[in-house]
Amino acid sequence: MEITQVEEPIIAVRVSQYPEDKKLEFLILGRSNVGKSSFINAITGRKNIARTSSKPGKTQTLNFYEINKMFYLVDVPGYGYANVSKKQIEKFGLMIEEYLKNRPNLKHTFLLVDYRHKPTEDDVLMYKFLKYYNLPVTIIATKYDKVGKSLRVKQDELIKKTLEPIIGDEIINFSSITKVGRERVYEIINNYLQKNS
Repeated sequence: MEITQVEEPIIAVRVSQYPEDKKLEFLILGRSNVGKSSFINAITGRKNIARTSSKPGKTQTLNFYEINKMFYLVDVPGYGYANVSKKQIEKFGLMIEEYLKNRPNLKHTFLLVDYRHKPTEDDVLMYKFLKYYNLPVTIIATKYDKVGKSLRVKQDELIKKTLEPIIGDEIINFSSITKVGRERVYEIINNYLQKNS
């Protein structure tokens, strides 16, 4: 897949602001500092279409990035460490839930976890939450390049054992620096586009 066109995101906080063109959508979820913006930039081949920030919790809306005029990558507020109030966290939760309930064109979810660490309780809860809505999930283990080769088998097992993905949900090791894992993400998106064409 070649990404030739990426639009500035359509920003939404409620259903009435979502795009209405019925293009397929792929959701990107993860903890606040897991590297969602870097993932989007790596997938789209753009340096800063998604603004990376050293300050976690920067995304506070649903951001719909239109790709090649064919589909959307949908970025939602991160969970976990973000320095936001309890009320704000509740608002984010409701915003994400509203999206999951009201979006038949949502086809697949990419759940990002940090390859360097054991998935958090929040990661496990988010995976279960997505499965509650019967969504197909691919777990993207980011920052793969930051872990030495001798430790990778151990990390692979730790992530698998902690999240216990069901059959059909795969784990992709991903690096926004070396682009490892990117082709597999393209394949997953492409399969849906072909089915839909």
